[in-house]
Amino acid sequence: MTYTIKTEGLHCGHCDAAVETELMKVAGVTDADADHETNTVTVECAGEVDPALLEAAVAAAGDFRALSVEAA
Repeated sequence: MTYTIKTEGLHCGHCDAAVETELMKVAGVTDADADHETNTVTVECAGEVDPALLEAAVAAAGDFRALSVEAA
């Protein structure tokens, strides 16, 4: 399953990497690709993952916020 997360606070490649690292710690996440230019993150998962866990991972990465999580 693929999720698209609209974020706030991503400013550079370091921000992208921090968010990707935290998202990869969530059980079921197989890939995460953050893009600070569009403030979106595409997350690939082996199955369904609770969107609240994805939001929490974004917040845990630093001064970032998930504005929405949508299944694509």
